[in-house]
Amino acid sequence: MNLTAPGLVQVYTGNGKGKTTCALGAGFRAAGHGLQVLVISFMKAKIAIRGDKEDINYGEFRSAEMIPNFTIFPMGRETFVDKENPDPIDIQMAQDGLKMAQEALQEHKCDLLILDEINVAVEWNLISLEDQLQLISNKPVDIELIMTGRYARQEVIDAADLVTEMREIKHYFSAQKTLARKGFEF
Repeated sequence: MNLTAPGLVQVYTGNGKGKTTCALGAGFRAAGHGLQVLVISFMKAKIAIRGDKEDINYGEFRSAEMIPNFTIFPMGRETFVDKENPDPIDIQMAQDGLKMAQEALQEHKCDLLILDEINVAVEWNLISLEDQLQLISNKPVDIELIMTGRYARQEVIDAADLVTEMREIKHYFSAQKTLARKGFEF
C-alpha cells in the first residue's frame, strides 16, 4: 500500500458536468504517484454503435489502457437503462459491479477505487442504498474511495469525508443546442 495518509471517501454529485472527469483526474494523479487505481463504471458500455460505426464509447476507456496502474471496468450495456423498468441484465451488470467493488475492498486490490455513476445506479434501483453505504463502512483505512453520479443520497453525503456538488449554471447543450462531442462528453 502506497498511501501516506488514511484513505478517505469522496463524493462528486449534482446536475452539472464534470463528476466523472473530476474522479478520473484524481485517478490520473494517483496513478502518476504509483498508486493502483481501479474504476468501475456503472451503466456504461465500452463499445458504442454510432451511425454505422463501432467505436470506444467513452475516451477514458482507451486512455486508461495507456496508463500503468489504471484499470477501468465498464459495467453496462450500449443502450440506456430504463429508469422505470430496468432490464434484468442491467440489474445483473450493476450487481456484478457491486460485487467487484466489494472484492476490491476486501482483497485490497487497489489504492483508489472509483465507483463511477454509482449514485445513479442506486437512484435507479440497480443497487441498494444499503449496499452503497456498506461499501463505505467496510472500506479499509488504506483505500481511497470516490463515488460519482447525480442523486447522491443524504446518507452517502453524511458518510463521506468530502462532497462536491457540480451545479449547472449554463450548458451549451441547452443554450446552444450543441450535441455531445467526441472527446469532451464521451
